[in-house]
Amino acid sequence: MRRESYRDRALVVRTYDFGEADRIVVLLTRNHGIKRGVAKGVRRGKSRFGSRLQHFVDIDVQLYPGRNLESITGADTVAYYGSGIIDDYERYTASCAALESAERLAGDGEDPWLFDHLTETLARMQTTKHPTVVLDAFLLQAMAQAGWGPGLFDCAQCGGAGPHHAFHPAVGGAACVKCRPPGSAEVPEESLHLMWLLDNAHWPAALELVESAEGHHLSAVAHQLTRAHLQWHLEQKITSLGVMDQT
Repeated sequence: MRRESYRDRALVVRTYDFGEADRIVVLLTRNHGIKRGVAKGVRRGKSRFGSRLQHFVDIDVQLYPGRNLESITGADTVAYYGSGIIDDYERYTASCAALESAERLAGDGEDPWLFDHLTETLARMQTTKHPTVVLDAFLLQAMAQAGWGPGLFDCAQCGGAGPHHAFHPAVGGAACVKCRPPGSAEVPEESLHLMWLLDNAHWPAALELVESAEGHHLSAVAHQLTRAHLQWHLEQKITSLGVMDQT
């Protein structure tokens, strides 16, 4: 049975060369989840089509279903987020981590929320002074949407009233004295508070805390906890998170 082509909004999350002139493009689409397609001939000469199939471009893409890969037959630019990102190393690495994490979090079905959340994050990345904080907000909200966001106030194990000073992904986040497993991180409650603010998109209060006297330490702890919780539940490392944390 012949399957018809279709159009969707998409962001490129990963690319790699294929053959002599083609490119495999991994797309996070708004209505069809993750799609892997081949763009033929885009590495031969100057391809305006190929220039749209890159990171940080929101595209309206036309896809033709194939047995293993879709065929990408057209793409129009809807929005370009690279300005302010590609020329700033911290913003660039944080944005790449958001793209890679989105690929791991996405399924094969419709998920407009994740696509919209990622475009909003890239738009915020263009001007932010705190790229890692913007990334953590994206990850915390995406994990909550997936149903396994960390508990950040009451004990995630027994529900005991917080705030608490221990965190471990195995129990689902914050842990009381009785429930904390061996290896739990000892954390300042204000780092958990910052994570709660980011998870709930309370940006003014979050940025006020980040820019306080203790803000650098609190945000660094929040980032490590967010990263640990994400990778524990995905059961795989996000390579770009490791790259950004080396800087």
